[in-house]
Amino acid sequence: MKILRAYKTELNLNNTQKTACARHAGAARWAYNWGLARKMEAYQNGEKVPTAIDLHRELNAMKKGELSWMYAVSKCAPQEALRNLDQAYAHFFRRVKEKKAGRKIQAGFPKFKSKKNGLGGFRLTGAIHIFENAIQLPRLGRLHLKERSYLPVEGVHMLSATVSERAGRWFVSVQVEMEIPDLKATDKPVVGVDLGILALATISDGTRIENPRALKSDLRKIKRLQRMVSRRQKGSANRKKAIRQLAKAHLRIANVRNNTLHQVTSLLARTKSAVVLEDLNVIGMVKNHALAQAIVDVGFFEFRRQMVYKGQWYGCQVILANPFYPSSKRCSQCGHIQATLDLGTRVYICDHCGLTIDRDLNAAINLEQLATGSSPESYACGESVSPGYQAVLVEAGTEQQSTCV
Repeated sequence: MKILRAYKTELNLNNTQKTACARHAGAARWAYNWGLARKMEAYQNGEKVPTAIDLHRELNAMKKGELSWMYAVSKCAPQEALRNLDQAYAHFFRRVKEKKAGRKIQAGFPKFKSKKNGLGGFRLTGAIHIFENAIQLPRLGRLHLKERSYLPVEGVHMLSATVSERAGRWFVSVQVEMEIPDLKATDKPVVGVDLGILALATISDGTRIENPRALKSDLRKIKRLQRMVSRRQKGSANRKKAIRQLAKAHLRIANVRNNTLHQVTSLLARTKSAVVLEDLNVIGMVKNHALAQAIVDVGFFEFRRQMVYKGQWYGCQVILANPFYPSSKRCSQCGHIQATLDLGTRVYICDHCGLTIDRDLNAAINLEQLATGSSPESYACGESVSPGYQAVLVEAGTEQQSTCV
């Protein structure tokens, strides 16, 4: 089975190479903003909106005059930026159509890119060669890597390379097409995973993954650095220095969070045959201002996103429970559903059978039973328990009906 996979690692650049990369990022940013302005102008005048191909032809004609500086960068940088603009523009109008049909798609109108938010990045295609400790890119030459033997050298088809900057550090992400075996992990267990704030993940086998709370642990430092930025004079060298310090602090927080998420999702995908998750409405959850910061700090959607594509790699099915499935209120032993259950109640006590169990572990076991079909259908007296709820099997980013209990 062929899949698309990306490998991202940090570059070890000298000052000349950093300048060249910044020039490519600037050309891509300029082309994106120019193309967006041209699309908006054509739309407002009732003209045909130019495509990426039309804009690229127009841009090539302008290179002979006022845009002669673009000859110093690869033609792929502005060309791929215009393709990204085409996709963003199409996603917005697709959102308008889907909204009329009653569906929700979070895709706003494309925004102009600013250098204040970072130098950005650019994508290159064509002659890309990977070595053990370096990568060779068009017009940039051979760039050394900080990590050896991570990028695939052979056995893959190279598609593109994206170079990006964040907090003064440069990264390269290569997209490759590779062949993987069609795995069917039937001998591995099925587990339910309950995501939360106190614990990042509680697994139905009793395992508890602690939440690193990356943002909360460094929040005082972030506030102090933000005050430093606010107090510096705009445009001064000291303000730029303070901004760099703040960006490095934010990057560290993101790295701590991503490292934990990657470790947990990789462990689950490699050792389990199926993982059941709750289909959480994160956008609705963050409307609770008392918990919004803590919820965003966990990264619920990123956890689900990583599980989906890693499940495809390692033969692990990802099952999403119905959003209305009462995994926390339902007793995992008898199936009784409590009418109310406050967020502050961390121990679940069943009013029907007397089961006393950790709230998150009870929810994880209910999620596992949703996939295995081992939940009780009736009480000992014959009374019917909770109504059936549907689960959705997610494979490679698509959702299809899978299981119903």
